[in-house]
Amino acid sequence: MSDAHATVLLHEAVDSLNVQNAGTYVDCTFGRGGHSRLILARLGPDGRLVALDRDPEAVQAAVALRDPRFTILHGDFGRLAQLLATFGVTRVHGILLDLGVSSPQLERAERGFSFRREGPLDMRMDTTQGATAAKWLAAATESEIREVIKNYGEERFAKQIAAAIVAARARGSLGTTRQLAALVAEAVPARDPHQDPATRTFQALRIHVNQELEELSLALPQCVELLAPGGRLVVISFHSLEDRIVKRFLRDQSHADSLPPRLAVRARDLPQPRLRLVGKARRPAPAEIALNPRARSAIMRVAEKTVSV
Repeated sequence: MSDAHATVLLHEAVDSLNVQNAGTYVDCTFGRGGHSRLILARLGPDGRLVALDRDPEAVQAAVALRDPRFTILHGDFGRLAQLLATFGVTRVHGILLDLGVSSPQLERAERGFSFRREGPLDMRMDTTQGATAAKWLAAATESEIREVIKNYGEERFAKQIAAAIVAARARGSLGTTRQLAALVAEAVPARDPHQDPATRTFQALRIHVNQELEELSLALPQCVELLAPGGRLVVISFHSLEDRIVKRFLRDQSHADSLPPRLAVRARDLPQPRLRLVGKARRPAPAEIALNPRARSAIMRVAEKTVSV
């Protein structure tokens, strides 16, 4: 089975980081190192790149990247500042977050991410800790399952799917990816001809098991604190829930705090926004989508730390 992974928006993302020869950069999601390798290619001999990944397999893959300017850390980006501090890094010139699931994770049946391959219902990005999707489904109430599928999968048939899951686990017939996919297909009364009926349920469970939205919400403020003036934050999202969090955060940080009306304040003392938006949101070009269909949902947003803060 191949570990090949097509890095989405590779050049666009690294171009947006505006890599400086002696800068310090962070790749918060190493994956299989596509972005990291290009960043290193643009760094000078005094530059530094620190990469993170919560997946032990990705960390192991990073060992092959033998470069004295490169450091790989095992951990989630929700603890970004803490992890960097252990290596004495408190200020950086660029941070990249490439969210979502990598191709190797999807293609390895034993990881349980894909409904197209028979495997255990695991879905953990960090296989060294936390409950698997199977364990959570075995213990959660029907209402908890319904809310997760509804909120994280934006699934309109969440009620029917949750009821089917609870009935199946009572029969002892819910333990693998294809069992869950078949169950969802039977529970959904109407189908989208362009999407497998299990897609939204698998997305929801993966997001919940890995606390993906919570980790993202924790990471973004840390990114702003860590960036040096003029430093860039680049975020690539793959579904609307992620992008909504990123868009709102960047929008809020690019506006100054409001002051009471008619308050006498000199212009130079007015509060300044912490970030400046750089360009518009970007999506992969049709040529990239044709080569890598998984790129079709990607959206990239870029912001720069303001010099005055």
